[in-house]
Amino acid sequence: MTQKNLSTWLKGILLGIAVCGTILCGLLIPLFGKDLIEQNPEFSHWYVPWLAVLWIAAIPCYLVLYNSWKITAKISRDQSFCMETAVYLKRICILSLMDSGYFFIANMTLLFLLNMSHPGVMLASLVVDFAGVAVAVVAAVLSHLVQKATELQQQQELTI
Repeated sequence: MTQKNLSTWLKGILLGIAVCGTILCGLLIPLFGKDLIEQNPEFSHWYVPWLAVLWIAAIPCYLVLYNSWKITAKISRDQSFCMETAVYLKRICILSLMDSGYFFIANMTLLFLLNMSHPGVMLASLVVDFAGVAVAVVAAVLSHLVQKATELQQQQELTI
């Protein structure tokens, strides 16, 4: 598979993820929330805070997709191992950690301070937090490896 083909496939996957995320955040979550409050009117005051928390949590995810898009552009130009790619991966790491931290704190706030959640929701959301931390760790490791590969590549170019 050539660099151009790989980049095209990755861009297609990133677009698919962006479309699925938009459908999920813009259509399905609000619909599921409205169905929930129709079945359980006592939860109606929980709808807007939870919707806001989820929409705010989606912003870093789209920033991760943007940085991933920039990485695929580097791949298509056969510049996979450069410092810019390492920087993009580091940004992905930071964004993932920030999003996981925000989501955890928002869940704790809604559960314990505002009494607008259920402990089962908190336990289930720990899976999302763990996934975000896992993405951050993978991005940090890849950033480090790309940085080392870039340094080796630069040293090799200086060798006669």
